[in-house]
Amino acid sequence: MLFNSNAFYVFLPVVFALYWVMPQKYRWGVLFVSSYYFYMSWNVKYVALILLTTVISYGAALLIESTDRGKLRKTYLTGALVICLGVLFFFKYFNFLTGSVVELLERMAIPVQPFTLNLMLPVGISFYTFQTLSYVIDVYRGEAKATRHFGKYATFISFFPQLVAGPIERTRNLLPQIEREHTFDCDKAISGAKLIAWGFFKKIAIADTISVYVDLVYNQLSIYQGFPLVVATILFAFQIYCDFSGYSDIAVGVARLLDIDLMENFSSPYWSSSIREFWSRWHISLSTWFRDYVYIPLGGNRVGPWRQRWNLMVTFLTSGLWHGANWTYVLWGGIHGVGQCLENLWSQGKRKKRTWYGVLFTFAFVCFAWIFFRANSISDAWYVVTHLFTGISHPRAYVVDGILAFRGSGMTNGLGLGALLQAAVCILVLLAYDFLALRQNVWARLGRLSRPVCYVLYFLLLFVVLYSRQLGEYEFVYFQF
Repeated sequence: MLFNSNAFYVFLPVVFALYWVMPQKYRWGVLFVSSYYFYMSWNVKYVALILLTTVISYGAALLIESTDRGKLRKTYLTGALVICLGVLFFFKYFNFLTGSVVELLERMAIPVQPFTLNLMLPVGISFYTFQTLSYVIDVYRGEAKATRHFGKYATFISFFPQLVAGPIERTRNLLPQIEREHTFDCDKAISGAKLIAWGFFKKIAIADTISVYVDLVYNQLSIYQGFPLVVATILFAFQIYCDFSGYSDIAVGVARLLDIDLMENFSSPYWSSSIREFWSRWHISLSTWFRDYVYIPLGGNRVGPWRQRWNLMVTFLTSGLWHGANWTYVLWGGIHGVGQCLENLWSQGKRKKRTWYGVLFTFAFVCFAWIFFRANSISDAWYVVTHLFTGISHPRAYVVDGILAFRGSGMTNGLGLGALLQAAVCILVLLAYDFLALRQNVWARLGRLSRPVCYVLYFLLLFVVLYSRQLGEYEFVYFQF
């Protein structure tokens, strides 16, 4: 069930009504049933997987807390990690691993019969697996208490707003909210509704519109070179940002309707003036997860400079692999790891301040890395890199011919320049919003405007979303991870 589907537009009001009319002690049950129904709408069979990881992590946490014997506690922790990660590996990485081994052996002139399984990746498996792992690890470290109530724990793992694409919630934030009593807060619900509308604006008015152009270029690269590749790459940067942060905004907004606060997942990332700052603002729930459960356990920055750089590379390569079973993702993670290592080396002993050239350089670096994230293969990514600036020695022709080629292909595929211009205006609105959000709460600032002005802005936002929705229902990009 997509957030931007007609089914969800019926599902959410029903859940909202049932949740608030139900007595306090049964509200977790409404969330549990609705969350499992939400997940079953994708594929009923894969409910067994989320239930398995939930049962294993729940039982392991209780066993860890029941004993003071260090070796036994570590055994329980290891068992939970092996089973949960084993399920993730089997469905997400088995074919990738066997395919990579076969390709390597063939390059060594060793003939091997390829062996793959016809597996469909369960939606959200990477997200809820990491949430179960963080719970067990937190209990093992003594940072959280193991919950005895299985139903409330299962609701914590399967909470439908953030189940399939995050934010990846921590035990100390979400689980206590599932367990405590709630009272309806009208102001909080209104703020949630505004955030939902903003999320739909990002997803439908920007991401879905420009995805058509990005796919047009990246799925038939051989007929493009020069400026269209630059435009498609920049558009993809905004597509993936608006698609994923739009989902996160909707998830946070829906949770607020239920008096539950999820963590912020994006914070004006494209206004970052360094790669390190970018990762403090992009997919915050995942970057902090890798920081706390991979980077710091490896030694973090408490070790020598070369070991610290090694820790950074391992963390970013692992993060790249988390995103998908393809070497393009691993390379994307490696590029960011190298970028951070070089940045740390360059900025040692220097004062850090936001500069316009820092913002531009960081955005250019991030866009370059996005090439490897979006490309269907490493060879495709290399084609883009080597053909980005073909013909740039004649700047005017480079831009004009590129626009004509891009527009000509678009028109033959039923695309219009008007939709692209509309998306460009929406992107400018987004950038302005993010810039203001660096220093203030934009929605609170809007709330201080006169009521007629507020209504005009809200209705304009709603109109743009509804007008753009004629493109159809597009799945969220991060569902594939």
